[in-house]
Amino acid sequence: MPGDYPPRAGKAVSGGHRDSNETGPAVSGGGFRAGLRLASLLATSALAGPLLAFTAHAETGIPGKAAAPVDTVEVMQLAMFVGVMGAALVSAIFLIRERARTASQNVQLRARIADVNAALQRSEALLNLRDQRLIVWTTDNKKPELIGSLPLESGAPDDRSAFLAFGRWLMPRSAAALEHAVAALREQAKAFDLVIETQAGVPLEVHGRKSAAHVLVRFVSLSETLRNQARLKIENQRLSADYDTLVGLLDALKMPTWLRAADGRLQWVNRAYAEAVEAESPAAAVRDAKEFLGGQAREQIAEQHKTRPVFEQTLSTVIEGDRRMFAVTDFAGTDGSAGLACDTSAAETIRAEYERTVRSHADTLDQLNTAVAIFDTDEKLRFFNQAFQKLWGLDSGFLLSAPSNTLLLDRLRSEGRIAEQPEWRRWKENLLSAYRAVESQEHWWHLPDGKTIRVVANPQPKGGVTWVFENLTEKMDLESRYQTAVRVQCETLDNLAEGVVVFGPDGRLRLSNPAFVALWGLTAEAVKPNVHVSAIRDLCDQRAANSPWGGFVAAVTGFDDERRDRRGQIELMNGDVLSYAVIHLPNGQVMITFVDVTDTVNVERALKDRNEALEKSDQLKNEFVQHVSYELRSPLTNIIGFTELLSLPATGPLTPKQREYVEHVGSSSSVLLTIVNDILDLATVDAGIMQLDISEMNVDRTIAAAAELVADRLDEHQIQLEIDAAEAPASFHGDETRIRQILYNLLSNAANYAPEASTIRLTCRRLADGVEFSVHDDGPGMPPDVLESVFRRFEPRTNGGRRRGAGLGLSIVKSFVELHGGTVRIETGKDKGTTVICTFPDKPSGIPGTPAGIRDAAE
Repeated sequence: MPGDYPPRAGKAVSGGHRDSNETGPAVSGGGFRAGLRLASLLATSALAGPLLAFTAHAETGIPGKAAAPVDTVEVMQLAMFVGVMGAALVSAIFLIRERARTASQNVQLRARIADVNAALQRSEALLNLRDQRLIVWTTDNKKPELIGSLPLESGAPDDRSAFLAFGRWLMPRSAAALEHAVAALREQAKAFDLVIETQAGVPLEVHGRKSAAHVLVRFVSLSETLRNQARLKIENQRLSADYDTLVGLLDALKMPTWLRAADGRLQWVNRAYAEAVEAESPAAAVRDAKEFLGGQAREQIAEQHKTRPVFEQTLSTVIEGDRRMFAVTDFAGTDGSAGLACDTSAAETIRAEYERTVRSHADTLDQLNTAVAIFDTDEKLRFFNQAFQKLWGLDSGFLLSAPSNTLLLDRLRSEGRIAEQPEWRRWKENLLSAYRAVESQEHWWHLPDGKTIRVVANPQPKGGVTWVFENLTEKMDLESRYQTAVRVQCETLDNLAEGVVVFGPDGRLRLSNPAFVALWGLTAEAVKPNVHVSAIRDLCDQRAANSPWGGFVAAVTGFDDERRDRRGQIELMNGDVLSYAVIHLPNGQVMITFVDVTDTVNVERALKDRNEALEKSDQLKNEFVQHVSYELRSPLTNIIGFTELLSLPATGPLTPKQREYVEHVGSSSSVLLTIVNDILDLATVDAGIMQLDISEMNVDRTIAAAAELVADRLDEHQIQLEIDAAEAPASFHGDETRIRQILYNLLSNAANYAPEASTIRLTCRRLADGVEFSVHDDGPGMPPDVLESVFRRFEPRTNGGRRRGAGLGLSIVKSFVELHGGTVRIETGKDKGTTVICTFPDKPSGIPGTPAGIRDAAE
């Protein structure tokens, strides 16, 4: 029927397939079209009834009558019905479409859930295999989750807490490496791949990874092949760690260590090796191939390696400039060699010192007058000195045969060297009990020849006994002589003019002589023996203004920190001057001596006053010379300046007489200025303020400058200057200005005494330790009286010379040469001329080895 509705429920076909889990219709493209058809049928059914009714009403009527008009209300109802039905139709269409879309999404989601469930089941099946185990941490730091298990033979526990305690079932090294790796993975997201070893010896692979939400550590059991590879990897790790540990130990050793390749090249050295060869680092020592041992030592090692792999020998090498001894051990393998050197210099020194000490000890004992014999634990004689052989008169052959102590005693008894004892056996056993004793034993032997011997048996720590035989006969004689000497000494002290007093370590008086009592004005009762030094100090302080007895008390009683002897003087209130000396004697005793030096002090004071007066006079003289010289230089400079000005043509013409007078004034002023300059130089030297400008000076230039200064004077008398500098050095260290002045003075002095038309020879030559200048003239020479005073100041000697000077030329020469550390000597004789020789050191004394320097010339 047209008004019937289709059924509300029906099957929606989707490509002929429907999921078994589907609970409602699943509409695909065909279902959507069926929905549209259903909506059309519903709309048609809804509209069919009213339309048919309206049509029937319109067509029904009475025949022959006109049709009745349609009611307005009905039209409005019809319109509203149509609108409602249209809206219902649209809503139905929209709902059908939304349901179709939702059904499609549900199908897709169910398919994906089914796939995920299948993958999860496969993953769980794989994880639950007994060949791997996972530890999973979530980002919220909850307790980790463990998945899977490991084989029982691996030794890994199934219990959660026991498994997470890696140190309980892993090897210590593997457990430590795994814990560090896991901590780095969780904190810094550092992935890792390790091979670890369980305590059962089974290797496992461990992989660590971190995702956005999880931290996973997977333990994987390996197959036999992979297990072998893992074992090899673990062994390699162990060997690598052991190698690093061994290399670290070798690098920390203070003994130079090295590794060489098969061709002998260095491959590795430690820090001690680098320090020994003075390299910046071990790598630098290997790079530069710096060898620790010398070439001969290395050749010796290589030669021995040809026959056996191990070389052990003590070799010497130079370290930091010192030759040291090293015990070298070098092992040669198939791919190279390794060596180690232990510094045995100290041990060698100690051993040599021990041997020297033993020899010195034996030599010392051999030089003693006391007889000494040493027996070992078997009571055999091992050492004896000459005094022992001399005391008993035994032949060296018997003693060198190492006789026993018993045999030695029997031999001495049979030869009558020792006194016969009533019970010889018991006496000998008592004597030999020293070998079983701990403390030293002492015996007295009275020999048949009248000697008294003190015998001391000293047990040795390692067994044996050292026997000391002391002849007391000489000691008694010495004691008697000592007592006599003491009495003589006391008599001598009593008759000395020097006061002597001796105090013991307790500060009490041991002895004194009458001179001490007289010098200090004391009484004999005040200086009795055992009087304390403080009592004597109280008495002596009253007789001296600045008494030194406080220091004497400190020295005697030990309050003075240093036991040192000292001397001084003290003036008494009566005017006497005493010189004292505090002398520390053995056994803590102190001797104080006093000498009356009043007369000596008075003479010394007089001499000192006179010396001060002379020094003051000399100072006044020097000040006067300096003052006068400075005052003369200023007017002389003016005179020379105006004289040169008058000589100029611009000043005006001069008559020949005037010009002669001006030239005479100029030459005289120049001579006077030279004298003043010389006086100033000498005054500077005397004042100790002369300074030398030391530099490397040119010899030829200095000689030429000096010759040029004296050329006019030589031409005036037709004197030739011959210069011989063929053997001279090119330069040496000196003050060029002062040496030029020295040469000028020598040439001027020679020109003054050389005959007309003669020749002056200036010679310069190198010496082994310096330079020598000599100037020779053919003048009359110097008599002995002139030669003695030629270097004295202000003592001019004509001696045939053309000019009479101030007598300062040679004095200046001597002063300047000696300032350079050189010497001056004169070789002269009648009709032999005069030669002045000046010797300069290559480097002046007191000047450092720099090219230039300044030295104070105070002497």
